[in-house]
Amino acid sequence: MNVPKKYSNDIPNEYKNIDSKTLFSMYKKSKDSSIRNELIERHLYIADILSKKYANKGIDYEDIYQVACLALIYAIDRYDIDKGYEFSSFATPTIIGEIKKYFRDKGWVVRVPRRIQELSKKINNAKVTLTQKLQRTPTVKDIAEYLMCSEEEILEAMEVSKVYMPHSLDLTYDSDDDKDMTLGDLIGEDDKYFNKIEDIDFLQKVLDKLNDLEKRILKGRYFDNQTQSHIAKELRISQMTVSRLEKKIIEKFRRELEKINM
Repeated sequence: MNVPKKYSNDIPNEYKNIDSKTLFSMYKKSKDSSIRNELIERHLYIADILSKKYANKGIDYEDIYQVACLALIYAIDRYDIDKGYEFSSFATPTIIGEIKKYFRDKGWVVRVPRRIQELSKKINNAKVTLTQKLQRTPTVKDIAEYLMCSEEEILEAMEVSKVYMPHSLDLTYDSDDDKDMTLGDLIGEDDKYFNKIEDIDFLQKVLDKLNDLEKRILKGRYFDNQTQSHIAKELRISQMTVSRLEKKIIEKFRRELEKINM
């Protein structure tokens, strides 16, 4: 099934100037296909952004985009405006979950860029060497100085190595707390989190614990597809501060999820 990038030919002009929240309320009552198509067109950018994150890593963008669009339509049909949370907060985990399911079902592999692969290996070796030399866990700054790289390059490699799927899910990586973890563990953990994120009570609990700065970083990183450097420049803070706060946000999500799973 091919998913067009525009639905404008099917959308009456009367819907163009109506805000999305009103349209969602109208669609909930009427299930009118014209309203649905307008909502799809307005939110295709979400499917586009998320597809680009997974494209060119062993699979074509168009294939991923098609899956993402179908997931977007599924999210629109399931979304309940009366529950009070933003559509993007509901749609994003739904779309990512479908993309990952598609990868698993097809048995495809996301290839980590060679530059990141090589740097990741150097980072792991540097951790061992520096731990022995410093008699403590090395910081990102320690590793960057040892490898003569920027701190942003080190952080990028550490983040990417946890997201992309290698040839073997049993391949062991060092986690942030220096405990060995397989990519299979990470992916399974990630899917569990995305399933829980659809719970509005869970979302509200976490958002209530975030300050304005943390909410801005969360929106920038996960909904606007912005880099840490871009956010840092915009907020006039250091990239390391953005990285630290992003980890803090993720940890708050983890703690709430642990409460749910108890």
